[in-house]
Amino acid sequence: MKRYFSLTLLATAVLAGCATTSLTSDDVSKGYNSINAEQLAEHVKVLASDEFGGRAPSSKGEELTLAYLTTEFKKLGFQPGNGDSFLQEVPLVSLEADPDMVLNIGGKAYQYKKDMVMGSSRISEQQSIKDSELVFVGYGVNAPEYNWNDYEGLDVTGKTVVMLVNDPGFATKDPALFTGDAMTYYGRWTYKYEEASRQGAAGAIIIHETAPASYPWSVVENSWSGEQFGFQKENNNMDRVTVEGWVTADVAKELFTKAGLDFETAKANAAKGAYHVDMGDLTASVAVKNTIKKSISYNFIATLPGSKKADEHIIYSAHWDHLGTDKNRKGDQIYNGAHDNATGTAGLIEVAEAFASLPKHPSRSMTFLAVTAEEQGLLGSKYYAANPVIPANKTVANINMDSLNLLGKVKDISVVGLGKSEMDSLLAVAAKAQGRTVSGDPKPSSGGYYRSDHFAFANMGIPAMYAGGGSEALDEETANYRKRMSLVLRGCYHQPCDRYRDEWDLSGAVQDLQLFYQVGFDISEQAQWPTWNKNSEFQRK
Repeated sequence: MKRYFSLTLLATAVLAGCATTSLTSDDVSKGYNSINAEQLAEHVKVLASDEFGGRAPSSKGEELTLAYLTTEFKKLGFQPGNGDSFLQEVPLVSLEADPDMVLNIGGKAYQYKKDMVMGSSRISEQQSIKDSELVFVGYGVNAPEYNWNDYEGLDVTGKTVVMLVNDPGFATKDPALFTGDAMTYYGRWTYKYEEASRQGAAGAIIIHETAPASYPWSVVENSWSGEQFGFQKENNNMDRVTVEGWVTADVAKELFTKAGLDFETAKANAAKGAYHVDMGDLTASVAVKNTIKKSISYNFIATLPGSKKADEHIIYSAHWDHLGTDKNRKGDQIYNGAHDNATGTAGLIEVAEAFASLPKHPSRSMTFLAVTAEEQGLLGSKYYAANPVIPANKTVANINMDSLNLLGKVKDISVVGLGKSEMDSLLAVAAKAQGRTVSGDPKPSSGGYYRSDHFAFANMGIPAMYAGGGSEALDEETANYRKRMSLVLRGCYHQPCDRYRDEWDLSGAVQDLQLFYQVGFDISEQAQWPTWNKNSEFQRK
C-alpha cells in the first residue's frame, strides 16, 4: 500500500517540505467521494424547514439547530471543541425598534421601510435626534493609507452625516483608487457607522443604491428592521451614534434638491477626492423606541483530533443563523434561509463526515465551527476572534462556507479575495484534478471578503479562504439552468422565498465541498503552515 501524497503537496514540497501519513490514496479518495448531493440535500431540508423558524439567534430555531448539529457530529465521532462542550456562549442583546416612527427632514415626514429604515445600536429604550444639521460626507471614509479623509477639517459633533454606500473605487473603477471595483472594508455599512461614531456624529444615514450596495432596497427593509442583535457591553454602546439607518436613493435626491445641491454632482465630487458639504439648513429629527432583550446565543464547535499534531487546527466555518420569523409580515413570515446559509451549515456536516470516514485521522486536528449572528454583522465570528477557543498561534488556516453553489457544475472556482494567501495555490492544484481553474471574485464590488465569517480569522492573522461556485458553466444545458435559477436566487436573497427547492442542482456544491475537504487535508499533511502573500493587508501577528 503506497503512502498518500496529494498533487498539492507535491507542488509545494520543495518550498514547504511535507509530512507523511499512513493514509493511502484510496483512503483519501473514499472520503472525497463520500460527499454527495443526496445527503447534503437532506441536511438542508431539515435546517431550512419551517420547524426551525428561520434559525434566528436566541430562538427555538437556534435550540433545534444546535441540537441537530450536536447529534450529527456526535454520530461522526467528533469531540466537543470547547472543553467538554460543543457550545461557546455568545452574550447578545436584541434591540427591536418600534416601526411606528417617522424621519422628519425639511418639513416632510419620511415613512419607515417605504422611505427609510432607522434604528439605534445604543442599548437604551429610547434614543432620538432633534433638529440635527445634515452634512454630506461623501463616502464617510477616513483611510490614512489611501490618503483619504472625508471628515478632514470637519466637526460633526451633534450633526447627522449622510454618506454613500461602497467606496470611491467602485464609482471610478480606477484600480489606483482604493482597490478599484473591489470593495474594501471602508465600503461596508458597518465601517461607516463605526467611523461616524468615532467622529462624534449624532446620527448617520447611508444612501442606498442597488449597484454599489450589491442588494436591493428590500434587503434593507428585511435585514435592518425587526430584532437587531449586538453584544452586551458595559457601556451599553453609548459610544455609538445616537441614531443610524438608511434612506432610499429617491429620498436622497429629494433632500439634495431641497438643500440646493445636485445629487449626481455631489456623487461625482465625492469620488474625486475627500469631500464634504453642508446640506443647507436641513435638519433631521427622529425618535427610536427600542424593545430590549438580553440573551445568550451559541457558536457550535466540534473537533476531530489530529493523529500527529493534535494541538494544531484547521478550522472550517459557516454561519448557522438566518433572519428568523417576522410575525408582522403578511403572507409567508418565515425567512427559512435555505441557501443562506443552511447550505453552508450542511456543507460542514458533509466535509466532517468525509474526514470521519478515514481509517486514520489526518495529522492535524480538523475543527468545525458554526457561528451565530452572522446576519447581524458577523457577531458570532467576531466574538470567537475576541475569545478564541483555539489560540491563533495554534490555528493553521480557516476555510469558510457561505451560500454554496446551487447552479450546477462549472469549469472554474471563484475565490473571493484571490491572491491574498498561499491557500489559493493549494486550491488551484486541487481544482486542476477536477478539470477546473481558479478565477477571481465575479462581483468584487460587493466586498465579499469583508462580509462573511472568514474575515474575523483574517483579522487574527490566520490565512482564510472563501471560495465557491464559478462563472463558466460546464455545458450548455447547465448554462441555461444557471440563467433561470440565478434569477430566483438573486430575488430570494434575505426573503421568505429562500426555501429548499427540489430543482436545485447540487452537483456544483458537491464539487466545491470536495475541494474544501482536499485543501484542508493537504494543509494538514504539509510541514509548513500556509502564509499570507506579501501584498495582502493581513499578516500573522
